[in-house]
Amino acid sequence: MNWNELENACQQCRGCELWKTRTNLVFGCGSREAELMFVGEGPGEREDATGIPFVGAAGMLLDQYLAAVGIEREDVYIANILKCRPPNNRDPLPEEGDACIGHLRGQVKLIRPKMIVCLGRIAAARLIHPDYKITREHGQIVVKGSFAMTAVYHPAALLRDASKKEDMLRDMKKIKAYLDGLN
Repeated sequence: MNWNELENACQQCRGCELWKTRTNLVFGCGSREAELMFVGEGPGEREDATGIPFVGAAGMLLDQYLAAVGIEREDVYIANILKCRPPNNRDPLPEEGDACIGHLRGQVKLIRPKMIVCLGRIAAARLIHPDYKITREHGQIVVKGSFAMTAVYHPAALLRDASKKEDMLRDMKKIKAYLDGLN
């Protein structure tokens, strides 16, 4: 499947009920040749309005962390497990994640990143292991298949709890160092 086919399949998807309430499909954005891919749980209100992931306050904070470690947003790919916004920004239901995970796998297959960074516990529990503990395991790099994976705090969590911001900066520096070591 190529990019156009995958995006069209997402547009036409009726695998769960979320397509009925979305304003826009939030497919993903960034470099389709990215070495680094970020994956969140699902789009929020601003993302649903624009069709672009991580453009609200959490996205602006993510941009600041990328800039702090010398990574351009245009050089990474950003997506979510869900491509449609859950009502009231609630956590994704397991069946919604099941319906959408194939689309994310398609994106990963096309990009073939060297590293996937899960943004938050929910994405990490889905992609790294089901009982992922973000407060204990954030920043730990594991190799799964042909790429490395890690998780960091979701930027929205940092907006609610500033005490985790230093951990996020350390994790982002570690991600940058890991990628630099591969090149």
